[in-house]
Amino acid sequence: MTQTVAVLGTGKIGEALLSGMIRAGWRPADLLVTTRRSDRAEELRTRYGVESVGNAEAAKAADILILAVKPQDMGKLLDELAPHVGTDRLVISAAAGITTTFIEERLTTGTPVVRVMPNTPVLVDEGMSVISAGSHATGAHLTTTEEIFGGVGKTLRVPESQQDAATALSGSGPAYFYFLVEAMTDAGILLGLPRAQAHGLIVQAAIGAAVMLRDSGEHPVKLREAVTSPAGTTISAIRELENHGVRAALIAALEAARDRSRELASGNG
Repeated sequence: MTQTVAVLGTGKIGEALLSGMIRAGWRPADLLVTTRRSDRAEELRTRYGVESVGNAEAAKAADILILAVKPQDMGKLLDELAPHVGTDRLVISAAAGITTTFIEERLTTGTPVVRVMPNTPVLVDEGMSVISAGSHATGAHLTTTEEIFGGVGKTLRVPESQQDAATALSGSGPAYFYFLVEAMTDAGILLGLPRAQAHGLIVQAAIGAAVMLRDSGEHPVKLREAVTSPAGTTISAIRELENHGVRAALIAALEAARDRSRELASGNG
C-alpha cells in the first residue's frame, strides 16, 4: 500500500531527506512538505514537484510525519498536530534533544514515535542517522525509518538512552573534523604553503583516510602505524599531539557535548 509522507520543516535537513526519498524511488505525488514562506513552497514545488500544505492538513493526509523543525519550535508544532494525529500514523522526529516521551505525551496515547539524530553530511548522501524507538514503535516502524534515512547515508539503531552519546559523537562529529582541518590548514600556512594549497592537501588527506577507514576494515591504530616509521616525521608529530593532550581534550570535548545534549533533552536550554 502506498504511503504518504509529510516533511514538516523543510530547511536544509528536511530538503535533504525529501531529495533523498525521491532519488530512492518515492513518488513526488506521495510526498508533502510544510514551509513558513510561500516563496520557499514554490521553490520546492518547482524543484521536486511536491505539494506544500499547512501543518494541520499534512497531519490529516499523511501516514508518516517527519518533524524536521528546530527543537524550540517542537512544542508549538505538536500542539497544532495533536488533534489530527492518531495511533495509525508514524511520527519521526529529527529534532536534536527532543525525546520520544516529550512527543508521546503531546499526542494520542499509543502513537508510534521514532527519534532520529542525523548529521549534516546527509546533504551529500554521506550522513549517519542514529535511530531509536519510542514506547509504541515496532520493528516495522524502525524499518520504515531506515528506508527513509537510508536514502541520504547510513543508519544505526541504538537504545534511546544512547542518543546523547551518539549526538556528541556523530551529530556534532563533522564539526570536529572541520575544526581539525581549519587548524591543519593554518599550520600549513605557517609552514609556508599558500592557503588554497594547504586546504586542498588536508581535504584530500581527510577523504583518503576516511575511505581507508571505511573500506579496509583495519583498526585505526594499524592504519596510523603504517604511516609512522621509526624516527620519522609522523612519530615526531604524534609525540607533540600527545604532549599537548589532544586525546584527552577530545574525550573531554565529547563528554561536554553529551552533557549539553542531556541538558537540552531535559528542557534546560
